[in-house]
Amino acid sequence: MPNFAIRPMTAADAHAIATWRYPGEYSFYDADADPDDLAELLDPAEWGRRYFAADELADRTLAGCLNVKLTGPVAEIGLGLRPDLTGRGLGESFLRACLHFASAVLGAQSYTLAVAAFNRRAITVYQRAGFQEVDRFEHFTNGGQHAFVRMTRSTIEDYP
Repeated sequence: MPNFAIRPMTAADAHAIATWRYPGEYSFYDADADPDDLAELLDPAEWGRRYFAADELADRTLAGCLNVKLTGPVAEIGLGLRPDLTGRGLGESFLRACLHFASAVLGAQSYTLAVAAFNRRAITVYQRAGFQEVDRFEHFTNGGQHAFVRMTRSTIEDYP
């Protein structure tokens, strides 16, 4: 199973991520599906502060992205794997790397995230990692109202 290294995002990373295209219903996660999300991704002021890139350790290629918004010890995270890496059982390893980075480098002590309600693959990965659903809500993004699930996890100490 690949390991991932998290590092500050660069312009090349942000522009590459902006071109990623996910198949079918997962096109919801295309960076340019929402102009505000795309502008945030491409804002260099956020690279290395909120936006990070993930490399696959084996070949040092861009494999994913992580965004983290810290509020005290709570990290609100968003993450995404490169489209050709999704659905291949890499989610847990990727999530583990992201949580460890948020804890070790940014000082996070607990985590929250929001995931599109249709995304059963991601929800399953998060549940396996100890996240629990705490809320469901509607959010306007990508040109319309969409259902989301909010999930939280208190620590990563018992997550290898």
